[in-house]
Amino acid sequence: MPLNPRIEGWKGRRVWVIGASTGIGRACAVALLQRGAQVAVSARDAQALQTVGGALALPLDVTDTAALQAGMQTLQQQWGGLDLLLYCAGTYRPMRATAFDLASALQHDEVNYRGALRALGAALPVFNAQRAGHVALVSSVAGFGGLPQALAYGPTKAALINLAETLYLDLRPMGIGVSVINPGFVETPLTRQNTFAMPALITPEQAAGAIVSGLEAGRFDIHFPRRFTLWLKLLRLLPRGLYFHIVSRFTGM
Repeated sequence: MPLNPRIEGWKGRRVWVIGASTGIGRACAVALLQRGAQVAVSARDAQALQTVGGALALPLDVTDTAALQAGMQTLQQQWGGLDLLLYCAGTYRPMRATAFDLASALQHDEVNYRGALRALGAALPVFNAQRAGHVALVSSVAGFGGLPQALAYGPTKAALINLAETLYLDLRPMGIGVSVINPGFVETPLTRQNTFAMPALITPEQAAGAIVSGLEAGRFDIHFPRRFTLWLKLLRLLPRGLYFHIVSRFTGM
């Protein structure tokens, strides 16, 4: 049984994709446009947004609260409301405790987690007034549990998972959907920094297909590719000592 209302079709649905200049966000914007949705795209790179044909470009920085509020006001003026907020913005830099970088860790928090809070601050009043809408937050399998190289990135993604769970409990009685999206490895500018082999690597277009299908099916937890993500979910059921041993052995770190 789906935890959210199913989406039967996208024609005319008003969608705001934040973090749409590259990678998963851009691929999602294109996929939704192809399905007939009205799509607004946001990111810092205004030039990249202009190449998402058919979308309404709203360039902004997710660390700027006023810019997100202004973006939501523009959508209300042009569209009269919003049906889906898809937060894809994120930053990633590999980091281990032996080379801890405080400034980078705080930047991860500003973009990956606090940016999502700022987006919610702009969109939730609209959803609450409508008593309708859907929040979808792109987290990561790195949020399932501690992983080497994810010292700055992983905790922000774990926070998004917890945030989505709490939002679901609060918003479900109002008819507002919530989904958390946990991709495995996707070929993007961020993952190209990795120097290790990435199992079950998929394209942004494949990721977008899984996200759209998950939203249509009314899923709360959208994770993919399942041949990889299901194993990581099972790992979290193990005792801590065994979990640490398997992760260390598998990663060689």
